[in-house]
Amino acid sequence: MDKKNKAPERFVIIMAGGKGERFWPVSREKTPKQLITLLGGRSFLQQAVDRVLPLVPIGNIFVITNAVQAPLVRKQLPSLPPENVIAEPVGRDTAAAVALGAALVGSRSTHGVMAVLPADHVIPEEKKFQQILGDAFDVAARGREIVTIGISPTEPATGYGYIKTGGPLETPKGCRKPRTMFHKVERFVEKPDLAKAKEYLTDGGYRWNAGMFIWSFGTVSEGLKAHQPELYAACLRWLEAAKSPAKLRTLLAREYPGIKKISIDYALMEHARNVVVADGAFDWDDLGSWTALARHLSADPNGNCAVADFIHVDSSRNIIFDGRTGTRRTPIALVGLSDTIVVQTNDATLIAHKGEAQKIKDLVKLLAANPKFKKLI
Repeated sequence: MDKKNKAPERFVIIMAGGKGERFWPVSREKTPKQLITLLGGRSFLQQAVDRVLPLVPIGNIFVITNAVQAPLVRKQLPSLPPENVIAEPVGRDTAAAVALGAALVGSRSTHGVMAVLPADHVIPEEKKFQQILGDAFDVAARGREIVTIGISPTEPATGYGYIKTGGPLETPKGCRKPRTMFHKVERFVEKPDLAKAKEYLTDGGYRWNAGMFIWSFGTVSEGLKAHQPELYAACLRWLEAAKSPAKLRTLLAREYPGIKKISIDYALMEHARNVVVADGAFDWDDLGSWTALARHLSADPNGNCAVADFIHVDSSRNIIFDGRTGTRRTPIALVGLSDTIVVQTNDATLIAHKGEAQKIKDLVKLLAANPKFKKLI
């Protein structure tokens, strides 16, 4: 609470960078996953903003992206003040983005509480998410805890980091008891192998680390000061400069390339002892590949998932996506193919085995190295 005994002002920082590799050829360097429309009729970034608007005014939402993507971010979010889209001069991982977000919030209110959220998550149950995020804001506003939202595992996933939960968090006297269950965090765990992931699933005391963090400006500042003093000092300089967008751009251009490249998990979360986790009891997916997209599409009797005019003979368990724009779509036809990804855009076609979907990133690197195809990234 501030001096006037009012609830602290709420802010949201949405991290929207990325290289556009995993969903090539629909995603590109200028249009990575969060800026394309795969599900729901709007881009993932637009959906991320829509989800938090019931909790936070549009003027208190910031998007941290890069210079290549910033123009399209502003175009997709016309209601967002243009100065609330901040382009990092170079990518320096999530710790730098968090410090920059804290500077933006601190320049508005040093009593504020902020949520740091990725731009590219799939969260169909918006009401549940909003209730849990609202409770997380309330807990973080006490000014003592770093809050993260953990997802209860539904499978032994090896692609996510995990959070080991401890005992339940007690509600201080005079504070409203949240509807969401909060636990103290014992430790953060790296992405496991399959055997360990199965143990975590059976244990029941682990949550997927969804990369969502909520804290007061004072709490994150204290954490950075204790564990990343150089980044904390930079945060204070950016805070002062953030009162003028032009001054901030100039300072970031000079200082950002020299900032240590490290994730917020390594920089702060794994060191802090005041971290609590909210039970994220909502459907969630960190859509990481074309194969993951099939989880959100209806399949035909042969297991084919298509966002296209699609016809086949003796083909099963395929993923078909037509990403062509500004032209009349023609049907995509398959004969005798199974377990295949087929993606069509105006200037490229991808055909890949589902079991090799992670190698699409390798393909993009080859395209980048070839002058003939570099324009396709």
